Amino acid sequence: MTETLQPQGRGFASTGVGVREAPPPRLRRLPFFLVLALLALVLLIGFRRHAAQEHDAQMFQQEQANAPLSLRATKVTKVAGPVHVELPGQTLAWEQARLFARATGYIAERRVDIGSKVKQGDLLVRISAPDLDQQYSQALAQLALNKAQLLQSKAQVEQNKANLNLAKLTYGRSSQLVKNNYESKQNNDINAANVETQAANLQSAQAGVEVAQANIAAAQANVDRLKELVGFKDVAAPFKGVVTARNIEVGDLVSADANSGTPLFSMARDDIMRVQVSVPQSEAAGLVDGLEAKVLPPEMPGKSFKGRIARNASSLAAASRTLLTEVDVPNPTGELRPGMFVRVVLDIPRPRPLVNIPAPSILFGADGPRVAVIDKDDVVRMAKIGITRDFGTNVDVDQGLTGDETIALDPPADIRDGRKVTIRK
Repeated sequence: MTETLQPQGRGFASTGVGVREAPPPRLRRLPFFLVLALLALVLLIGFRRHAAQEHDAQMFQQEQANAPLSLRATKVTKVAGPVHVELPGQTLAWEQARLFARATGYIAERRVDIGSKVKQGDLLVRISAPDLDQQYSQALAQLALNKAQLLQSKAQVEQNKANLNLAKLTYGRSSQLVKNNYESKQNNDINAANVETQAANLQSAQAGVEVAQANIAAAQANVDRLKELVGFKDVAAPFKGVVTARNIEVGDLVSADANSGTPLFSMARDDIMRVQVSVPQSEAAGLVDGLEAKVLPPEMPGKSFKGRIARNASSLAAASRTLLTEVDVPNPTGELRPGMFVRVVLDIPRPRPLVNIPAPSILFGADGPRVAVIDKDDVVRMAKIGITRDFGTNVDVDQGLTGDETIALDPPADIRDGRKVTIRK
């Protein structure tokens, strides 16, 4: 059996098979340092490349910031002419009325129907009212009776005057006779009392005349009232127009009570039309009576009717902030009809000149609406504006612009003062 000799000292170990020399410590650390150096090199290269890219980006941004911005532009205009507006409206009859019966009775004759054209005073319907006729006859008889009573009362007055004169003469003679003792004092006192009695009778007769006259006045008033009601048996047209509704037929019973009765007819005057339109608050300030207007019915393409503003409500409706306005439109041919929807075109005077700009030129932000004004040296100047009217595609401005500026169309949101621009077509 062979023994393996193990040399004494560091770096040697017995394996039982053979002898191998251990590597030095520096050689074992070398791979770690190589990996660390390689990683540092990679980081350095990456940092330098990132710094170069960031520098290039900053230079590009600076170049872009300094480069002229290409924009479309337009010249703003200062306008002093009227504001052209088109508003919805509706037509109303110049006059319209519902006709009720003022006499209770039966429909004896009907002369018109729906759509009938009538003139003022034309007979529309005749009512048979026998009860009313009897009341009228009775009132005439009562009036005649009261007149006869007046004549009777006047005759009584004349008789009482004669009796009073006779009593006075009798009393005068008896007074002379009493002085000469040819008449008793008692008879003289009786004659004096008779004078007073006849005077009272005369006053009573005169009061009877006044009562009779009052009865005649009352009876005459009743006769006049019934005469008017008898006249209402013939229902006539109150104005020139057209019958728009009929609610009765021959033989129908009608009542003189307007609260519970049914209207006989409805009428409308259509030779002049009222066109009602609600004008917004922004345009109401320049609205004046007499202003010309055009009425355009949608059912009549190319057809327009001219009219003028005749009246307005003078107060805006709280719910809609609009001013109710009426336009009077002549309608001799009857083409316009009550109840139609129409478009009303108005040219309303502006209270003061304003600057008109396109809506796409406005930028909205925390500071309010602004526009990019391009000065003569092609440098942007941001101007804050005040909007008075918005027409959708353009707006009227009363602050920030004078009317001789050039402004950018569709400017970018990050545009700032001092930016150079170029104007493209």
